Amino acid sequence: MLDDDIVEAAKRLLDICKRKNLILATAESCTAGLVAGTLADVPGISSMLDRGFITYSNQAKQDMLGVSATTLDKHGAVSRETAEEMACGALAHAPVDLAVSVTGVAGPDGGSEEKPVGLVHFAVASRSGRLVHAEKRFGNIGRPEIRKQSVLQAFRMLHDLAEGEAAQPPRGA
Repeated sequence: MLDDDIVEAAKRLLDICKRKNLILATAESCTAGLVAGTLADVPGISSMLDRGFITYSNQAKQDMLGVSATTLDKHGAVSRETAEEMACGALAHAPVDLAVSVTGVAGPDGGSEEKPVGLVHFAVASRSGRLVHAEKRFGNIGRPEIRKQSVLQAFRMLHDLAEGEAAQPPRGA
């Protein structure tokens, strides 16, 4: 049961990626695959979604995406630095043009004064070298709503990044 706004955002992203022949990957922590899973609910997604990395633990972030232990120790899992390394790691570990990462505190607990419930860091990276970060503080609006808003933010960032990318040549079958 997807909300209309999520379905429309996913369709817009699919349209631009199809038009430009862009393939994407996701690297997700607090959304635990919800970005990729939401995209998978849209018909035609197989032409643009290559894979999703669910890296809930710090060890998974290191093993699957190459996030450095130093980054995790110094800045924590919920940080700009980790989000950026996650997105770049997805690009490095997948034959894709674009990658998005999401890492945050979805609640209802686990927050702190410095990193409260509702704090989410996003990054999108492109094979052409672009890297964009966003920090959102959704507040303690409930775990499902934080995750929903995170999916929408990830779609917006991917769409904006895709808009600025050059069309890619068709890929062989």
